Amino acid sequence: MTRQSALIDTRVIYCGDCLDQLAGLPNHCVDLIYIDPPFNSNRNYEVFWGETKEKRSFEDRHASTQAYIEFMRPRCVELVRVLKPTGSFFYHCDWHASHYVRLMLDQIFGENNFQSEIIWRRNSAKGLAFRGFANNHDTIHYYAGSGFTWNPIVQPYDPDNLDAKTAGKYSHRDPDGRLYQLDNLINPNPNRPNLTYEFMGVKRVWRWTKERMEAARQAGLVVQPSPGAVPRFKRYLDEQEGRAIDDVWTDIPPLNSQAQERLGYPTQKPLALLERIVKAASKPNDIVLDAFCGCGTALHAAENLKRQWIGIDISPTSCRVMANRLRRECALPENEDLWRAGRGFIVRDLPRSEAELRKIPPFEFENWAVIALGGIPNKAQVGDKGIDGRIYPVSAIEHRRDAAR
Repeated sequence: MTRQSALIDTRVIYCGDCLDQLAGLPNHCVDLIYIDPPFNSNRNYEVFWGETKEKRSFEDRHASTQAYIEFMRPRCVELVRVLKPTGSFFYHCDWHASHYVRLMLDQIFGENNFQSEIIWRRNSAKGLAFRGFANNHDTIHYYAGSGFTWNPIVQPYDPDNLDAKTAGKYSHRDPDGRLYQLDNLINPNPNRPNLTYEFMGVKRVWRWTKERMEAARQAGLVVQPSPGAVPRFKRYLDEQEGRAIDDVWTDIPPLNSQAQERLGYPTQKPLALLERIVKAASKPNDIVLDAFCGCGTALHAAENLKRQWIGIDISPTSCRVMANRLRRECALPENEDLWRAGRGFIVRDLPRSEAELRKIPPFEFENWAVIALGGIPNKAQVGDKGIDGRIYPVSAIEHRRDAAR
């Protein structure tokens, strides 16, 4: 079980502007920060919340790139304040402002703390209707302090899709199709009397003892290319650690309309993408913070990987979608008493007063109210006779009936 932090509350979703919410966190308390803030894309997303796919307008718009950077700068300054000196920071953006974001982060973090510009290639290209090359990647700027956590990520080799260098090394194939290379068995240190002996008619200073060499030969792992030739070791490709992941990620596709994990959030990222970041840059029980959590993919990844986490989002609807996701996908109860015992999570600062609720845009309020009450939003926006959603008995809805048992 993940331990609760003694320094700050974790497994908490805060509803509100992260600039305000971060002010309540102490200095240097977080190990890993990932943010995927609204891009300066000057367009409206069409959002389909929940199973009914009700259409909603989700604005992702700033007056200019300068306005976007001015909006993000104070928030990034606060994020640096709460990040540990040994912590890591990932800023996810696209082509609209990535170069301006990089300059801003160099100024805030210090350019010497820049680690990588990760390119995540989406498999569904955009902009094919226009002249020029399609925009088909996002950028993730990665910064880290001294002594930061790094866990190398490797991919298993694909025998049917090897790069030229690897294919050149593993050029031999067994009858069963396994690829291998012939590796050296001679000891680099010639002054090893105990390892100097004759083996398969060849006297050399070997890497292994005679007993181990003979065992390898009996297992079919030692090959003599020709009579009198120096024996060599069969090193199989499928037994190697794999290829180290570099800063160009082409193996994680975006979520398509049929993806099982898709929640309808317009900029939802694949869980595999966030799990890779969390695995690489944190340890179990480290604290992961996402200050623009959207539908909570970073929190889901952190919970799966036994990290502590904190989420912040300005949208009450997003906070409820996150809570539903954590309950459903992570079997994590939303309960104050269980949270205090380290076995649940809570959502804080949802709008409660009439004045707070009046500040929410109409469709945002409608979604929030229906979801908060456990209802299903109405499919229709026009001609719905004022019905925003419906609430059914628990026994009438299959997934709730199962959960209530």
